[in-house]
Amino acid sequence: MNKVVYPKEVLDKMKEIVDNCMGDAAPYCEATCPMHTDVKTYVNLIGDGKGNEAIKVIREKLFLPGTLGRICAHPCEEKCKRGEMRNPMAIAALKRYAADNFDNEKNWDLNIESENGKKVAVIGAGPAGAQAALDLRKKGYKVTVFEKLPVVGGMMRVGIPEYRLPREVIDFEYSLLNKLGVEMKMGVEIGKDIAFDDIKKNYDAVVIAVGAHKGGLIPVEGSNLVGVTNAVDFLRDASLTHRVDGIGKRIAVIGGGNVAIDVARTARRIGVEEVHLVCLEDKAHMPAHTWEVEEAEEEGVVVHDAFGPDEILGADGKVSGFQVKKCVAIFDKEGKFNPQFDLDNKKVLNVDNVVFAVGQAVDNAFAGDKLETTRGGRFVVDPVTLQTKDAKVFVAGDASGRSVIAIEAMAEGRKAATSVDRYLNGKDMTIDRENEGSYETHLETTIKEDEQNLPRVKTKQLDPKERIKSFVEVDLGFNKEDALKEAARCLKCECKLCMKECVMLNDFCECPKDLFKGILETGEIDPKIPYSCNMCSQCTLACPKDFKMSDRFMEIRKKMIVANNGKSPMKGHSAIEMHQMLGFSKVFNTTVEDSREAKVKRVFIPGCSLPSYNPEAVGNILEYLQQKYPGTSAILKCCGKPTKALGQVDKFKERYGELQAEIDKLGATEVIVACQSCYLTISECSPNLKVRSLWEVLPEIGLPKEAIGVGKGSDITIAIHDSCPTRNKSSIHDGIRWAMNEMGYKVEEPPHTRENTRCCGFGGMVVPANPELALRIMKKRTDEVKSDYMVTYCAACRESMVKGGKKAVHILDLVFGGQYNSKREFPGLPGGPIKSWANRYKSKQEMKKRKK
Repeated sequence: MNKVVYPKEVLDKMKEIVDNCMGDAAPYCEATCPMHTDVKTYVNLIGDGKGNEAIKVIREKLFLPGTLGRICAHPCEEKCKRGEMRNPMAIAALKRYAADNFDNEKNWDLNIESENGKKVAVIGAGPAGAQAALDLRKKGYKVTVFEKLPVVGGMMRVGIPEYRLPREVIDFEYSLLNKLGVEMKMGVEIGKDIAFDDIKKNYDAVVIAVGAHKGGLIPVEGSNLVGVTNAVDFLRDASLTHRVDGIGKRIAVIGGGNVAIDVARTARRIGVEEVHLVCLEDKAHMPAHTWEVEEAEEEGVVVHDAFGPDEILGADGKVSGFQVKKCVAIFDKEGKFNPQFDLDNKKVLNVDNVVFAVGQAVDNAFAGDKLETTRGGRFVVDPVTLQTKDAKVFVAGDASGRSVIAIEAMAEGRKAATSVDRYLNGKDMTIDRENEGSYETHLETTIKEDEQNLPRVKTKQLDPKERIKSFVEVDLGFNKEDALKEAARCLKCECKLCMKECVMLNDFCECPKDLFKGILETGEIDPKIPYSCNMCSQCTLACPKDFKMSDRFMEIRKKMIVANNGKSPMKGHSAIEMHQMLGFSKVFNTTVEDSREAKVKRVFIPGCSLPSYNPEAVGNILEYLQQKYPGTSAILKCCGKPTKALGQVDKFKERYGELQAEIDKLGATEVIVACQSCYLTISECSPNLKVRSLWEVLPEIGLPKEAIGVGKGSDITIAIHDSCPTRNKSSIHDGIRWAMNEMGYKVEEPPHTRENTRCCGFGGMVVPANPELALRIMKKRTDEVKSDYMVTYCAACRESMVKGGKKAVHILDLVFGGQYNSKREFPGLPGGPIKSWANRYKSKQEMKKRKK
């Protein structure tokens, strides 16, 4: 076959699918997760009771599942579709469930690429530094981590209290770095124990990932008194020693964020009897998580919301009280931070200490003036690459000022590692980086109207009276029953509706975008792909964008025919060529005129499949039509649909022209068809003709007397299969059901019926091109039918239903064949091509008998 050349208008339609198909769009949770964890997959694995598989999926992106399952701010939950019903999935808790119950270090991935001989230094063992070290080590770099603290985890360890994040969880998960061969140098302070310049000199690249370990104060009168401290120092001391020197029995914490809450709750655990939390915001607008505020209040923390600091009172150089004032506005009319206070509304808190939880800064002294810095001690970096003005130095996490929460810091660590790897290999560091970190997915889904708003399952917690006695973990996590119940709420957000419906697409792609993108890039496609399409349009029905994939495949077929000198490139289609040759030969064709009513210009066309299956039914229905509509003529000739389905445009025009010529010769203005493909083809190609289905006509003229009530008393229920070419003709669907009711048979409606019917597997000339696929499509259709018996109004569909495992009849079998019941033998499969053509010839004879 010569190379296929596609015109611009065809390529543009393919590009529309590539540009707008949502089949590859990430779920909202996955796109929002800075590390792009496959949330949907692992949540549903948990729901299926497959915890081992779930933790494997999580660890493909996260090496800290137990840690993040406890402390992640889970931005994914904020974008969860169930959030529209105010009950987002408990994603973090489910991650923790998988980690606590199924994470086994024996299953950790310890594979690394070949050693490349290059060395990278990472400064800081927090989440950003650890992630950078992990990714670089797995790429074959020798990685050394320098950490000022004696323990791993960085601010995640000394800034998040132990009652939220047990230290053994951190140590267990960080042990992966040791297993991979990352060198950890703990208790080493850069700038003091080793010069920053020496590190740059001895390593090929450096990643700075120091946390914001400097606590801030605000200029309040009395802030220099003994007893005033900051949240960073307070939490670090409590984390390392479970005590804080100089803390009395009553303290005030300034701030409304999660750090302030952590300080307040930690204070209760180190023996502080009275804890006051003062914040400018009212409770409804506090930056801290709502549940954190509630848990703090359960533990005895007194929240003074909508108040701000006025003066720290002192005696003998020490804190003796804290005066606060009512805050009436936080921002001015321009939206700038500019708190306004009611100076007539003040109160004094009797406290021994004041802890500021109002911001943190980075200690960048170790770098001297070698790197450019900005507000809060953060380093200035390229926003895409995280590279500093020193080409071999990169920054991630708090040190860049671009991350706020742990998982964002990890994403920056990964981003920095990617840049380092490209830098050391001389690759472009800027390309294909648009979706690093959180991004907006192009997925568009809606919640079904009948979707139940299931409540979010909550984890169990220790009693407040017990939990303030120690740093034992407060949240107990999910048990199995609760985890499965919560996981079952997932809406499985995705747009692969066409993939769920179409067997063929699943054989060749992850989504339609894959297929057409490949054609646009290479100009090539395996002929088996377009010729495996049933042309049933079920994908289009399912597609929110209404992409007409079958039209695209038909365009490809047409171009392949041209490139292959007018022939199909599929060997199996030689049978179709033979069918069409015989279907238009005089041996198997005839035209039967009924001249009794010359003014009635009506012609009956039974098609190809019915005459090849049941000649007697063809003759009987023609005779009945002539009785009711005197002057009805008939034509036994193919409409050329198989030729059209192959993509043979010119040959189809020629062959259809033969049928049109016969219709014109008779002077017919109305056509009655028994075949649904004929209905569609003639309607499209002869718009001036009135085209009606036999099943629109019979309700007008009634069934033959012997057919009325024939099915009453039958012990079988017959499922109706609607033909997909006329899926949009409700009048045909109605006519079939009218006939079944008139005959008295009990009927089953399959899940996909009428306009939503599924293809029988025969369409598009798929059977000779891809018989194994066709059989699976047939089975998909029959598997959804409960009854063992089916009725069709297309003989080809009937054969498909038999191949799919059902006892199937054509509806004319029921009309003219007497009662069908469980004891009667059903037609079964045809006897092969010779038998079919013998039937076709016999149909010719049957029709000629009715010539008037």
